[in-house]
Amino acid sequence: MGYVGAHGVAALHRYKYSGVDHSYVAKYVLQPFWSRCVNFFPLWMPPNMITLIGFMFLVLSALLGYIYSPHLDSPPPRWVNFAHGLLLFLYQTFDAVDGKQARRTNSSSPLGELFDHGCDALACAFEALAFGSTAVCGRSTFWLWVISAVPFYFATWEHYFTNTLILPAINGPTEGLMLIYVVHFLTALVGSEWWANQLGKSLPFLSWVPYISEIPTFGAALFLMTVFAVIPTVSSNVCNVYKVVQARKGSMLLALAMLYPFALLLIGVLVWDCLSPIDLMGNYPHLVVVGTGLAFGFLVGRMILAHLCDEPKGLKTNMCMSLLYLPFAIANALTARLNDGGTVSAFCHIRHTRNYLGSWNMLFQDNKKRGLKCASASLDDVILPGMHIVPLKPNNTE
Repeated sequence: MGYVGAHGVAALHRYKYSGVDHSYVAKYVLQPFWSRCVNFFPLWMPPNMITLIGFMFLVLSALLGYIYSPHLDSPPPRWVNFAHGLLLFLYQTFDAVDGKQARRTNSSSPLGELFDHGCDALACAFEALAFGSTAVCGRSTFWLWVISAVPFYFATWEHYFTNTLILPAINGPTEGLMLIYVVHFLTALVGSEWWANQLGKSLPFLSWVPYISEIPTFGAALFLMTVFAVIPTVSSNVCNVYKVVQARKGSMLLALAMLYPFALLLIGVLVWDCLSPIDLMGNYPHLVVVGTGLAFGFLVGRMILAHLCDEPKGLKTNMCMSLLYLPFAIANALTARLNDGGTVSAFCHIRHTRNYLGSWNMLFQDNKKRGLKCASASLDDVILPGMHIVPLKPNNTE
């Protein structure tokens, strides 16, 4: 039995892509620009190659962020911020041109859609790392990825039921990306330090507000993106799916069940981070975001493939295959925390004991100078259950 069954192969031949973009910016500004750009690409160049080149722009952007800010908690040079914006603009352009190249060369295919949207799913992680570098988000970079991944997953979920990819008048692939690369360019002028300041300092006209003025600027940006971008988009996705399910007299609970692999991914990574004794997201933000992004890409890819092949059976089980590493990661973090907790406790006991002995010996030396006699203490005089302590230096007694 192959990866795609006979029914899926037949469905692939029948499949036709359907998408609607209601964005006025795309219609009147970007679409004419993209239509001119496609003429720069030779007819022999496959659309998937254009997609891959565009994706590599974001990989390069994330790599720059890692080189100049490994933990994403220090401001990179301003030219890096400008490079982030330019590379994101090129990614958006190439991502739009690949479809035009496919229609231009009559090479549109379901494989092209799978490859295009698969790269877009992975791009969420790499652009989150690039913006985390610009905004000096540190461990909060993970939440940048969540803010981009949630609408993407819900849009793919909506496409699965409606058979049409619907982009509203204000959407992430158009206005969202434009806003982000404009922010990159503006940060190149003011410096990434602006994002690390409190909101009242970055925006002085808000300094009189008691609580809001104390929020980090990047934290305020995360909040605004969640309230004005993520929540409205997800609400629209759920409403559209509900209408389709009701028209088909299906079960909305079964439709919502397709969301639980993504929920398990988020919960599992958060539990892993909470149990880890090494501040996983703070010390290794690139590994966490890229690793989680790869698992997310698998979830999205499986959903798209099931939609293209019209094979929903076993979809959720196959999607969860990418989450098998999480129980082992959580168990490893829990074991490390338990072991590290005992080590830290013992270390603190020894450290405080040595501090106490140091004070005791200082008192002994002072008494010795004044002609008084007393015994100095050593680590051997302190009983630590279950431990064998070797003194660093022998102590003399009188």
